[in-house]
Amino acid sequence: MTLSRATPVAIACAALFALVQPVAAHAAAQPHAASTSSERARLQAQARRVTILRDKWGIPHVFGKTDADAVFGTLYAQAEDDFNRVELNYINALGRLAEVEGEKEIWRDLRMKLYIDPAELKAKYAESPAWLKKLMDAYADGLNWYLATHPQVKPRLITRFEPWMALAFSEGSIGGDIETIDLKALQAFYGTAPAPAMALADKGFDPEPRGSNGFAIAPRLAAGGHALLLINPHTSFYFRPEIHMVSGEGLNAYGAVTWGQFFIYQGFNDRIGWMHTSGGGDVIDEYLETVARRASGFVYKYGAGERTVRAKTIVLPYRTAHGMATRTVTAYFTHHGPVIRAQDGKWVAVRMMDDPMHALMQSYGRTKARDYAAFRKVMDLRTNSSNNTVYADADGNIAYFHGNFIPRRDPRFDWTKPVDGSDAATEWKGLHDVGETITVFNPASGYISNTNNWPCTGFGASSPDCATYPAYMWSLPQNPRGVHAERVLHDARDVTLDGLIAKAYDSYLTAFEPLVPAVVKDWEALPDDDPLKARLADQVALLRGWDLRFSTASVPTSLAVYWGQDMVAQASSRAKAQHVPVIDFVQTRLTSRERLDALARASDKLQADFGSWKTPWGEINRFQRLSGAVGQQYDDDKPSLPVGFTSANWGSLASFGMTAKQTTKRIYGDRGNSFVAAVEFGPRVRAKSILAGGESGDPASPHFADQAAMYSRGEFKDVLYYKEDIEKQLERKYHPGE
Repeated sequence: MTLSRATPVAIACAALFALVQPVAAHAAAQPHAASTSSERARLQAQARRVTILRDKWGIPHVFGKTDADAVFGTLYAQAEDDFNRVELNYINALGRLAEVEGEKEIWRDLRMKLYIDPAELKAKYAESPAWLKKLMDAYADGLNWYLATHPQVKPRLITRFEPWMALAFSEGSIGGDIETIDLKALQAFYGTAPAPAMALADKGFDPEPRGSNGFAIAPRLAAGGHALLLINPHTSFYFRPEIHMVSGEGLNAYGAVTWGQFFIYQGFNDRIGWMHTSGGGDVIDEYLETVARRASGFVYKYGAGERTVRAKTIVLPYRTAHGMATRTVTAYFTHHGPVIRAQDGKWVAVRMMDDPMHALMQSYGRTKARDYAAFRKVMDLRTNSSNNTVYADADGNIAYFHGNFIPRRDPRFDWTKPVDGSDAATEWKGLHDVGETITVFNPASGYISNTNNWPCTGFGASSPDCATYPAYMWSLPQNPRGVHAERVLHDARDVTLDGLIAKAYDSYLTAFEPLVPAVVKDWEALPDDDPLKARLADQVALLRGWDLRFSTASVPTSLAVYWGQDMVAQASSRAKAQHVPVIDFVQTRLTSRERLDALARASDKLQADFGSWKTPWGEINRFQRLSGAVGQQYDDDKPSLPVGFTSANWGSLASFGMTAKQTTKRIYGDRGNSFVAAVEFGPRVRAKSILAGGESGDPASPHFADQAAMYSRGEFKDVLYYKEDIEKQLERKYHPGE
């Protein structure tokens, strides 16, 4: 089976892990963030070249003389807002999570450490172009200056950041392809756990879909005659803050940045905007290796001969109640990559992209592009392996790139499954040029959409013919959001900025379109003496009259969502076995009795949890932020806000889902709409945005939850992009360290 969404982040992260010594041997000797007076003086001098303007929402607008100054200030501001998340991202990226969380995380650390030679990342930093090294230096300096000026902050592990660490996060996706490697299977291969059944993840089965929506509207469909862009990532909440970076060297980027990174990941400047959606082409492959033991070690078959399996000793330190301990693993590699599991008597090796330096260059370079030609040139680096890109600009262009890093392969093979590693025909044959991938530029339809779905629709009559491309060019199927997006954009005319936001929050739930009529027919076909006939009469009547739209006051939304959740729970294993997305399976393959029984169980659950199955959706679906912890806890007895939009599973374009283990009766969202923005590229760029909760991770900050009520209602704030506007609504102006 092929794993999707390979990222340079994943590989570069892995590269860092073994570079850092175990905490027991290293922490005491690790130098402080600003370990000498001369270094402190140097950092202070750079801080004076940086000015941070915090607006009334606490959003940092970082102004520096150079790009490096802006990077310095950006990392400092991030640390002010949530140093815990910045550090945790690097603890995880460095493969050191078990050093703070204990033995349970050693296999996650191993998964990271499998992917690089520990010396390689420092070498890549050393060979980076001078401009990139300056930015990486500034990244480390900004964090170290924060620690030097905030001695009350006690890092869990990392007391000094090094420039090469920036290569750990080279493109900004939430997670990465490496996370699709099953930890239980990895442990079974390298550890002592019993081997699990190899029922690995299929595409499209996330309990709450990871991904995003991106829309672009051409000027001729816009009321103001300017291109419009919707930036709507669906991530875990509080995963990215909102930041503005400005320099005297032409940088003026605004948007969402992943904690600890120095580039705007999804955002815009005054000329162009970019939105990334996950799930492009198939970019990571598994190889079945035929392995034999020889006196000198393991070998694997390749062509008519044999090659030596490379062995590498990896030390995995972990925290215990009595101090630090270590576990040592011998990891194995073929020329395809690390071995991650066994299958059918063979070893399975994985191949993915590994070019963190160019990936970081691409991630930063797009923030400074000023037109389509410059943006397209950045795309030619072909190191964005996990994302699609939706683009719009002030020249009136809109564009779409389905993936970017796409290995060229022999189309005779089924790349959705492991291929024969001994067959030279299965090797990658370089990369596809961007022009050979699925792209759209200024479609005649006047609009672009992607919802982590296939690229075969989403552009109206201008949609690409997927049959003309190799099957590996796209990896995910259609989804209910894709159907929904096509409808709200298909006849769009005179779209305003607020109108674009309204379309992004359209309340229709497409997934229930086939389900509600089906269950109504199921109920009508029941004999009068069937107990479900009377038991479900009121429920079916309610669903029959439902307009399939969510709202906080809607009772049918509550009933439908609980009914859908029950059907998914009952059908999930069968859907996986048949390699069908679970929502598709529920819509097309359940029996009448299964639908009716699920509706009865959903009614019973609502009745038991809330005293009536006729409970409005807003009483159930809530936003709550009680602490700054990464792992949020929820409490039905503490304040929360009603939210109308639902899980993306049901076709809600605005996504709000709960992935944490539910210990409450109510649903509390933790994934979905997080940072959302709508942008109009006129002579002066105009934008609106919203964050889940607020900018700060500190519950004592006024910006911890100051956007929560607006977020829950789908209301946006005006983006303060120009300095004169920022200063009119200024909360604080300062240099880092003041």
